[in-house]
Amino acid sequence: MTKHIAVLPGDGIGPEIIQQTIRVLDKLIAQGLNADYQYAPLGGAAYDQYQHPYPEVTQNLCRAADAVLLGAVGSPQYDQLERSLRPERGLLAIRKDLNLFGNLRPAVLYPELVNASTLKPEIVSGLDILIVRELTGDIYFGEPRGIHTLDNGEREGINTMRYCESEIRRIGKIAFEAARKRHKKLCSVDKANVLETTEMWRQIINDMSHEYPDVAVSHMYVDNAAMQLVKNPKQFDVIVTGNIFGDILSDEASMLTGSIGMLPSASLNETGKGLYEPSHGSAPDIAGQNLANPLATILSLAMLLRYSFNDEQRARQIEKAVGQVLAQGLRTNDIFETGCQRVSCSQMGDAVLAAL
Repeated sequence: MTKHIAVLPGDGIGPEIIQQTIRVLDKLIAQGLNADYQYAPLGGAAYDQYQHPYPEVTQNLCRAADAVLLGAVGSPQYDQLERSLRPERGLLAIRKDLNLFGNLRPAVLYPELVNASTLKPEIVSGLDILIVRELTGDIYFGEPRGIHTLDNGEREGINTMRYCESEIRRIGKIAFEAARKRHKKLCSVDKANVLETTEMWRQIINDMSHEYPDVAVSHMYVDNAAMQLVKNPKQFDVIVTGNIFGDILSDEASMLTGSIGMLPSASLNETGKGLYEPSHGSAPDIAGQNLANPLATILSLAMLLRYSFNDEQRARQIEKAVGQVLAQGLRTNDIFETGCQRVSCSQMGDAVLAAL
């Protein structure tokens, strides 16, 4: 049965990195992958065309697809729009619409890029962390929210941190099962000494640990976790945490690898349907210049094959090709170092295709 992919290039460098990734997808289809794809706009590009960051045409395509491949969203040119119409609201909307509550963000340091990290090689060499972030709850979605004017004329901003038990249990299940497939270590990150919401989070993770006796569970406050990721990152295997903490920690972990341009991500629902995107943003400062690093998006396609299509063989084929390209010394600007060959976005795509 043919699998259907919704492709959302988005804004900034999104169309460039998606173009290189689709070249890889086309080659896999030519080699026998039973899949097809259709394009739709999201974010600023969707606002330009439909005056909404997540228009109905995109909603319908994504709901019908087996998986969604996204470039990036956002650009300063939309900052003056009403908040509900800004590109980032389109990304939040698609996550909510498809119930993509589980975000998987690996932070893996390729041996060839150990010198690209800002940390000492002995600290980061061999780094392989998976951060599991709850994606549809917490302070980003909690109500009440907004900016209000008090009786005395002073403005007040309100956001609400809120989780229910079922939300914590379903993200905990993803994290425990991921840990089982790796090194059987799970660190749950919270702020239970201050926030009642995360006090409950800790209680539930502890309760779930009895169902996974083979997984060693630990807990860490988020401020300490941020410090430990820099001090001793290899102590972690799988980290599970809420939406806002996961947003921050996953970006921090990604930079341990030398460039956020190298890291893919997956956002999954309970059926395995997912949204796959690079961990980096839209980088509008280099958009249209053929300078972006497409590898994170190409690796996101590998995650799509692994998690939504259950095609481990082709996922590894892509990952192996990326490794071969790096071993050849090819580097885009974000990961360039002396002694390597600087290449453009499209040249990196050429190299991955050749390695395939």
